[in-house]
Amino acid sequence: MTVIEFNYRLISMQSYLLYFAKKLTMNEEDANDLVQETNYKALLFREKFVHHTNFKAWLFTIMKNIFINNYRRTKKAKTFIDTTENLHHVHQHIDALPVTPDSFVREKEVRQAVDSLEDDHRIPFEMHTQGYKYKEIAEELDLSIGTVKSRIFFGRKKLMERLEGYGN
Repeated sequence: MTVIEFNYRLISMQSYLLYFAKKLTMNEEDANDLVQETNYKALLFREKFVHHTNFKAWLFTIMKNIFINNYRRTKKAKTFIDTTENLHHVHQHIDALPVTPDSFVREKEVRQAVDSLEDDHRIPFEMHTQGYKYKEIAEELDLSIGTVKSRIFFGRKKLMERLEGYGN
């Protein structure tokens, strides 16, 4: 099949693709995006289409796979979609919460408990809570990943024992 024939057949399938996309997404904009992405993938992988097979089924399979992959990606990310006009509350930092005397004392007690850990447990634990990955901590401290995981686990366990009244 020539490029021109392929493109002509792809163009002739647009209404079918849009209908199928609307059934999958239940949303006009998402359906249009899905059709566009399907067209892109079909053009990108044009040479993989076997001539004299069902072109419509091949396109629908591409679309279904894109839809499933996007769904899984969105579910995994647990995306929060804000539909309000004012995004102020969504983008507020945790620092914006009021500091009460009770929260100040609790933070001080937790900080003391963390500081009281031995360096072998405290340093990997603090790095982990600051957002470092296990691999990064292992490289920085010249330890194996298993050792890092173990030290963080035992550091947490000791903190839970010391901060028993905080509801772990």
